Amino acid sequence: MKFGILVLEGPYNHEASDTAYKFTEAALEAGHQIQGIFFYNDGVNNVTKLMEPPIDDRNIAMRWAKLAEKHSLDLIVCIAAGKRRGITPDLIIPHVRIDGLGQLNEICVEADRMVTFGD
Repeated sequence: MKFGILVLEGPYNHEASDTAYKFTEAALEAGHQIQGIFFYNDGVNNVTKLMEPPIDDRNIAMRWAKLAEKHSLDLIVCIAAGKRRGITPDLIIPHVRIDGLGQLNEICVEADRMVTFGD
């Protein structure tokens, strides 16, 4: 099955990012395909270089980058939502690209199921 993932909440203050990550990881381990992961609204904050969590805490951004590299995932930050929050190309982690809502639409069309995390 091909899944599309939409992440709407920021890191650390909601469980949406953690749950999206764990879902993606489990889906891949079960042999499913991830059509794309789209970060929208406050979700764009999940993939910035700006976070520096304490050494004993998880680094949500680097976790996404490593998963994307390992499985050649397509991670996309919404350009409009990113600009509203000051996210520029030099502030995003490796293996993430900036694109528009048309890319979200394409993921929805190509995926068998679209799963949304956050409000």
